[in-house]
Parts: sequence; structure tokens; C-alpha cells
Amino acid sequence: MKNRKELIILVSILVILIIVAGVLLGYKIMKKEENVQEESIQANTETKEQEEAIVVPEKEIQIYKGQDRPIAIMIDNHSGAWPQANLSKAYIVYEIVVEGGETRLMAVFKGQELEKIGPVRSSRHYFLDYAIENDAIYVHHGWSPQAQSDISKLGINNINGIQESSSSFWRVKDKSAPHNLFTSTEKILKIADRKGYKKTSDKKSVLKYIADEYELSEKYKSDSEGEQVSTEKTEQILEASKITIPHSNLQTVKYEYNAEMKAYTRYARGKLQKDYITGEPVRTKNIIIVKCDNYTLTNDSESKGRQGLNNIGTFEGYYITNGKAIQIKATKSARNAQTIYKDLEGNEIDVNDGNTFINICPKDAKIEIK
Repeated sequence: MKNRKELIILVSILVILIIVAGVLLGYKIMKKEENVQEESIQANTETKEQEEAIVVPEKEIQIYKGQDRPIAIMIDNHSGAWPQANLSKAYIVYEIVVEGGETRLMAVFKGQELEKIGPVRSSRHYFLDYAIENDAIYVHHGWSPQAQSDISKLGINNINGIQESSSSFWRVKDKSAPHNLFTSTEKILKIADRKGYKKTSDKKSVLKYIADEYELSEKYKSDSEGEQVSTEKTEQILEASKITIPHSNLQTVKYEYNAEMKAYTRYARGKLQKDYITGEPVRTKNIIIVKCDNYTLTNDSESKGRQGLNNIGTFEGYYITNGKAIQIKATKSARNAQTIYKDLEGNEIDVNDGNTFINICPKDAKIEIK
């Protein structure tokens, strides 16, 4: 009997111990789970705080950045000057008619270190308007009487190669004069130092570049693919794989789209345009066409048929990029005012980050975009 009571007591104690152990174990498991949850919450909070603390840098425009003042250089576009050096390195190249139906180019560079640019040629007064709107140091070799007068009158920071040494502007032997004169950005900046010209600029870009590349079809709707754009309708997108721009009876420019490179290859008078240094085709990301008339000057003292340009006002044109085109309007209110390029709804156009050729041609030019 005594043994039985002792056994019951022992079993009872054992049961109590088991229950206590179970409670303690359950408590420990519960606390561990609470700790794990707290640690998880804390880790998530810390991760969120870290993510919020990380500032994703805004994508930067590459074609136009920094404080380097632009340099605008007059480039010979006579067939004897081909091929030219480093046209594709300019952020903008302007092409406008000069006397005899020829065109001349003005290549505008920013923040580039280029050992050879050219061939450099003389100034024409209406190119000054585009040098001013880019706040550029203007480089040329000689000038027309109108350009000489306007450079002085407008206070243009200019560099005339005729007045500089042959070490700053030199002639190459594999081209014939006057189509063989070259310079470099280093020489230009040294001359700018000597003349006391500022070499930095905070002026905003003429073009409204965007860093994230886009397709025109993402922003504009086409009412009828391939139909000519009407100024009385909203934007229609044109296919733009081949562009033909007749500047004059002598000079017709063509661009062909390379879909793989997402750039246009340039041709002039039926010839592929190549770089003088690399032999690579001249290519551009964007093309802008502006239709405003040139005219023969009546007060040309040298009677060489020099031209003027009706470029103050609002003019029709096109913006072309990535194989598509839309019609635009270009407004220049004064010689020293930046040209504003807008779509037909009145919004300033977004321009893809990359170099741009701006072709200024007569209003009646038979432009083909297909």
C-alpha cells in the first residue's frame, strides 16, 4: 500500500515536471518566434530606409553637357573639300545655301578635343545668327563684306584664320587650296585665351534634348501612314527611311536610315559622305529641316552673287529621328534669339540625345520623306 502511494506521488511529480517543462518550452518557442518577427520587421524597416536613402542619379544628356563654351566652325562643303574632318563629332551642323548654289556648313562643337577640323572656310553673315544662339566662339577663314561688318557690329567673339599663324591654321597637301585648311580645338582655345574670350558658358541648349530615347510613334499618332502632313491637322507620323533635301540645283542632300545603328547616313550629290580621318560614313541621330528662303543680295559690293536669308519669323519644317518624321514649326524672333522648334500643337519638341544636322532650304524645295 505504501509503495503504491509513493508510486502515485512520483508519477504526479513527473507529470507536473513534464507540464512545467512543456510550458517553459512553449514559452521559449513563442519568445523565439516573437524575436524572429521583430528581427524580420526591423530588417525590413532598415532595408526600406536604405532603399529610400538611395538616390538614383538622373540620367544625363551626353551630347550637350558641361560648362565648355561651344565652338562654331565654318566648314567648306565644295566637292573639292570632301571628305571633311569630324563633322559627326559636332552636336549641331547647320547647312545653308551660299553663292553659286553651293552650301556651306557650320559645325558646332562642345567639350571636344579634336586634333583636326575642316576644311575651314570663310564666313557668311547669316551663319552668325546661329553662332549667337549657341553662344559660340565663331571660327572662320576670311569673310564676306556683310559678315565682316556684322561681326564688328554684333560684337561676335570670332577667330579669323587669315589673321593667325600657319601653326594654328594649316594646309594639307592631299587637297587643293582653298579647300585644304584645317585647325584643332586646342589651337582655337589658345587663341581664345589670347583674345580674352570666355571659354565657359551656362547658356541652355537650343534643342530640348531628352536623356531617355523615345520613338515619335510613342508620342504622336498617325492618322494615315505615309500621308503628307497637313498644318491644319494634328501630327501625323511619316515613315522616314530615306530623306531627300534639294538645297539648290547644285546641292541635293540625302539621308538613309540605318535601323541597326539608329542613325542616318549622309550623302551629297549622290556621293556617300565620309570622315577625312577615319574614312567612316558621316552619320547623324537627328535631322531638322527648316524651309525659309535665301535670296541674292543687291548690295553685294563684290558682285559675287552672295546670298541673304529670310530666317526671322516662323517657318515650316520637319523633325526626323529613328526612322520617323513629324512636321514642325521653327520660330526665330530675332538674330540673337534662340530658334524654338515646336510640333503642330505648339509644344517644344523633344530631341533624342545625339548629334543633329539642321538643313535650312528654300520653301519650295521638293523635299522627299519616305
